[in-house]
Amino acid sequence: MSKRIALLGFSIECNRFAPVATEHDFAAKTLLHGSAIMDDARAAAPRMLAELPGFVAAMDTAGPWTPVPIALAMAEPNGPVESGFFRRFIADLQTRLAAAGPVDGVYCVMHGAGLVEHDDDPEGTIQTLVRHIVGPNVPIVATYDLHGNISDADIDTIDGFIGYRTNPHMDMRACGTEAAHLLTRLLAGTKTHIAKIRLPIVPPTVTMLTGLDAHHRPYGELIDLGQARMREAPYDGVVLNVSVMGGFAFADTPFNGLTAVVTATDAAAARGLAMELAQAGWDRRTRFHPSLTSLPDAIALARSAGHAGKPALVFADVADNPGGGGRGNTMFLLEALHSAGITGALVGVINDPELAAEAHSLGEGARFTARFNRVSVSAFSKPFHAPAIIRRLHPGPVTGRRGIFAGNRVDLGPSVALDLDGITVVVISNRVQCADPVFFEAFGLDIAAARVVHVKSRGHFRGGFDEFFAHDQVIEVDTPGLTSPLLHHFAWQHLPRPVVPLDPHVVWNPS
Repeated sequence: MSKRIALLGFSIECNRFAPVATEHDFAAKTLLHGSAIMDDARAAAPRMLAELPGFVAAMDTAGPWTPVPIALAMAEPNGPVESGFFRRFIADLQTRLAAAGPVDGVYCVMHGAGLVEHDDDPEGTIQTLVRHIVGPNVPIVATYDLHGNISDADIDTIDGFIGYRTNPHMDMRACGTEAAHLLTRLLAGTKTHIAKIRLPIVPPTVTMLTGLDAHHRPYGELIDLGQARMREAPYDGVVLNVSVMGGFAFADTPFNGLTAVVTATDAAAARGLAMELAQAGWDRRTRFHPSLTSLPDAIALARSAGHAGKPALVFADVADNPGGGGRGNTMFLLEALHSAGITGALVGVINDPELAAEAHSLGEGARFTARFNRVSVSAFSKPFHAPAIIRRLHPGPVTGRRGIFAGNRVDLGPSVALDLDGITVVVISNRVQCADPVFFEAFGLDIAAARVVHVKSRGHFRGGFDEFFAHDQVIEVDTPGLTSPLLHHFAWQHLPRPVVPLDPHVVWNPS
């Protein structure tokens, strides 16, 4: 008889300093129930991220099984989730899972940096509920974003934990596939132990890259070490998964901190390898300090980029990253480029529905004054205006080409490419980070011909734009914003203190 596997998930990265996320934010991305989950998971260009499609494909390949799709909510990174929506979501999840009857296993698609207005650990809340419904003997496997802040409930309620290993996140589908393989082992009788050790290190986002040169990747070194050690004595064949969770500082929770999580068939092995990785992380603690390029220095680099044999540059607006809760509409870098008379530049993607709507009403070729942030005015998102020509309009839906959105259907909403005195600016209506070249290419723009490309993204653009820019062509610019890697700019309320890199004297006792 085929195994009945419940499928559910709640995935959002929450920035405590950003506006509240509502049901609309989930509906705009992925809010599915029942059979609609399977329809999207098996679609050629799904709306959901890749973990669940990877899991489903692996289970389909392995043999007969019976999916029991329950509920799946995914949203772009935002502020804490509105509590009323979350209560409705988990009530519906509870009803559907209880009505589904006995299941043989559960797969949970989580993030780990979620917040609700009155709950700092919605993932733990959901997993606790699921465990209560299915009972103590049904295996549960969960996948987590490596930006997850891992609580005790996130671990104690499940039998297998799998975190992403790449940043930019290029292995989401692979993690779903691994979850299917691990759950299959658990269904066959394998018993597991999960160890978790957290360090007093809250890595700024720009220090958490993987796959680059050693000087810039203390975090990547830890992930590589974990993958190597699990295949060596005494862990080979005993350790089933090693996850090094960097966490997400802006969630500002009591359980923030670089965390080693090890799933193994032996408790001592799980604990031993988790401790080994924690010590390796502590030994690298001085390298978790960000280094950014000032705005004046960035403009000086922009003046010479693409001239006299100098390479083109990509400027990462890391403090206004929609992928971390930023609003995608601060003007500091765009205004500086425009004031400096920089030409041959591409800027994207700016989230400004009102400006995009006006452009669509005027039509291609129209000249007008582009007024940014006429509505969304805040401490960071200030108004800016400039003469503009409407070069190309777009209805919004695109299919991702590279990086985290590859193969995904992404709806930018009514969008426009504007020419601001030699700077081409892509303006969208649905907030998303500029992580895929298609966000420019959909307007007929040639990225390879640009001298400067300014992206509203912290790091995921690297997985999409690496065919145009090498690591040494990436400039991380220091501007104000909701996702600034300079953590001293924020009024922390819940982070465990002292922590690296915020405090001068931090002590960790391995015992």
